[in-house]
Amino acid sequence: MILGVSEWLSGKLGWKTSHIRIAFVVSVLFFGFGIGLYLILWLVKIFSK
Repeated sequence: MILGVSEWLSGKLGWKTSHIRIAFVVSVLFFGFGIGLYLILWLVKIFSK
């Protein structure tokens, strides 16, 4: 997506980047918490360096 979270998370989990992006989109559309989760993971990514 925008901040590189999907690519970073795919490297950590060993999943395909496209699957993680689809999971974020589904969580936004059906559950409404994907954006908040994305921002939290972005902060974790920044501070884990």
